[in-house]
Amino acid sequence: MMNTIFGTIFTGTELTAGNFIAATLVSILCGLFIAVLYRLKNKTSQSFLITLVALPAIVQMVIMLVNGSVGTGVAVAGAFSLVRFRSAPGKGQEIANLFLAMAVGLATGMGYIGVAILFTVVISLIIFGLTAVGFGKGASEERVLKITVPENLDFEGKFNDIFEKYLEQFEVNDVKTTNMGSLYKINYSIRMKKDASVKAFMDELRTRNGNLEISIQRPTSAPEEL
Repeated sequence: MMNTIFGTIFTGTELTAGNFIAATLVSILCGLFIAVLYRLKNKTSQSFLITLVALPAIVQMVIMLVNGSVGTGVAVAGAFSLVRFRSAPGKGQEIANLFLAMAVGLATGMGYIGVAILFTVVISLIIFGLTAVGFGKGASEERVLKITVPENLDFEGKFNDIFEKYLEQFEVNDVKTTNMGSLYKINYSIRMKKDASVKAFMDELRTRNGNLEISIQRPTSAPEEL
């Protein structure tokens, strides 16, 4: 049984149509499994999901064509290295799934379809489980707080008691003037306490800044799309 799972389907030096079809189907199904699990817990692009599905089969085809040729293998490695300079930097989990898809393609390309299936299921479920339980995630999400105050208000330390009541941490990002210098806009990086009410927090801030504009939002800088 173990020999069947960890053995290769290639028994000779020549590639047969049956072996090629079997390896390709396993590659596509494994890539689809990786993409579906990744999509369940992550926001991503259609192009990245299609890449995860297709990449194992593409790598498998390359490995089959190399077929032990050292010169061809070096040329293929050089071609793959060029991809690095044509890609946007991605999150760690995206890179991990890309490497998982490539590893699956390497396994199926060498005929180890049992290893490919087992490895895909185990690693994908581990990644999915860690994401689902929030492994390594901070207690709360970082947000941006923007407060507008009149020019005659001494804002330094003015809101600290309210911040200590509702926030885990806060830090001033920048301060700038607006409306011909009659107003100040202060940007903070903040983390809300667990179960803290955003409405109550903003209501208390409004009593200190003269009921001028206040906003709480997520950081606007979005990661580049793979």
